[in-house]
Amino acid sequence: MSHAQAADGAALHYDVLGSGAPLLLLTGQSNNHHWWDAVRDRFAAHFTTVVMDWRGTGASDAPDTDTYSTQNFARDAVAVLDAAGIDRAHVYGTSMGGRVAQWLAADHSARVDRLVLGCTSPGAPHGVERGPAVRKALADPDPDAARAALLDLMYTPAYTATHPGPFHTLGDPAMPPHARRRHLRASARHDAWDALPRIAAPTLVVHGTDDDFNPTANAPLLAERIPDARLLLIPGGRHAYFEEYADVATPPVIAFLDGS
Repeated sequence: MSHAQAADGAALHYDVLGSGAPLLLLTGQSNNHHWWDAVRDRFAAHFTTVVMDWRGTGASDAPDTDTYSTQNFARDAVAVLDAAGIDRAHVYGTSMGGRVAQWLAADHSARVDRLVLGCTSPGAPHGVERGPAVRKALADPDPDAARAALLDLMYTPAYTATHPGPFHTLGDPAMPPHARRRHLRASARHDAWDALPRIAAPTLVVHGTDDDFNPTANAPLLAERIPDARLLLIPGGRHAYFEEYADVATPPVIAFLDGS
């Protein structure tokens, strides 16, 4: 277990695995680094993978302060790269991690080699928000019903019928309530629209075609807004396309990161 120190002194847990060019893998909102467990070995066979626990999750500190924003999470990611002795890395961010990756590439361009943005959005002011039925299901006062709704948004029924879990994309159960609220607010307030044209890193935008949690319509918005970005849609994929459809999604991502 290794820790970096953020600008405000918060300890940030990170882990390194594999060999080759550095690849920073960024997780979704209110999740820790286990988000990548199902596919990390595939990337570690080609790259030196770095995963981290956001502040408020996993083994990182959870200060109850106004330091939770996608832009500040990007600064935290830079602190992790510094602690790991990495000057420049490929970055693959999914969901809120993709929102953070947008700021990382725009504000810290010297640290980003190639960029992959998965199942993410430019932010509410210009992005496509999830529908009211999805919001209502996720807000169900019955925690079991809310979890079932989230599971259905992440994976197809065919996948969950044959994969009993555990599912590491459903949130960090050990998060303190204040951190969970601050993560939700940070993701909801994300707006990188004006910064996207500043992204100079070669960029691949990936999204499942059946993603209702973060609607697929956000993918072409990002691809059109970021100079020379490429778009890859995964047929049938929901929000956790990178796990359920790893056999389809991972090879082209690796090829892109390798410069193929």
